[in-house]
Amino acid sequence: MIRDFIYKYYVDPIVYGQPYNIVDTLTYALVLIVALYIIYRWLSRSKIVQVDSRFILATLPYVVLGGLLRVVEDTGMISPPWQYLLITPLIYFVLFFFTVLVLVCTAYAAKAGLIRNYALFYAGTGVVACIVVSGLLVLFGLQNGIIAVSVLATILGMGVLATLLVYGAMRYLLGWKYAADPLYLALIFGQMLDASATSYGIDLHPLDYMEVHVVGSNLIELTGTAFVMFPLKLAVLFPGIYILERYRDEGPAILWYLIVLAMITVGLAPGIRDMVRMVLYV
Repeated sequence: MIRDFIYKYYVDPIVYGQPYNIVDTLTYALVLIVALYIIYRWLSRSKIVQVDSRFILATLPYVVLGGLLRVVEDTGMISPPWQYLLITPLIYFVLFFFTVLVLVCTAYAAKAGLIRNYALFYAGTGVVACIVVSGLLVLFGLQNGIIAVSVLATILGMGVLATLLVYGAMRYLLGWKYAADPLYLALIFGQMLDASATSYGIDLHPLDYMEVHVVGSNLIELTGTAFVMFPLKLAVLFPGIYILERYRDEGPAILWYLIVLAMITVGLAPGIRDMVRMVLYV
């Protein structure tokens, strides 16, 4: 019975590409919370780097890399069982170990005087990895004769426009000067890009894409449009950023920055993945 439960709610969704269910969604959310705590304890004790805005911004290329690697799996370029390493939740562990490895190497190289700025080499390695994976995806698109630049421009345009509107509302209507913080801008853009890609993919793209997350899929079914993702994101962004800023200086700084990074990741990574999938028609 336990084996059937595990296969039904965890294994089968990975192997057969099924939508998320309430069981694996809650499980992955719990895993994320535990992972945040473990990372927080490790960074607090090791003091390998100073966890600040510079560290979070330097980590963003690895978030983008995660989204690109998911598209590599979507294209079918990698066969089972290796492709399962690029599917949630396994991809998070793969990317985590790669990121930590680069972070440790660059941090110790800086302490040894081999390099001046760890963040530059840390972020640079992530950027190079993104370029390499992007090159593979472009090659795939050229071989299949489909690289829809117009789709890329439309989704990016929607994401940027929505970001500007949300920022404008926060900064000028509500008077939140802190909305100009690069971390909050990255958070807003990541969530708006995710909403834009989902909305375009389900309502406008020639292929039949679907929302795989529990809350989003139910709201789309209820309202009949994927553009409901925008108010859903706003319902999280406004109170989320308000609460983050209110408690910014009241708790452990490392934990605060890690929570912001997690919130950016859950929007930006799937947004990148969905957008690139639609550009390549996979």
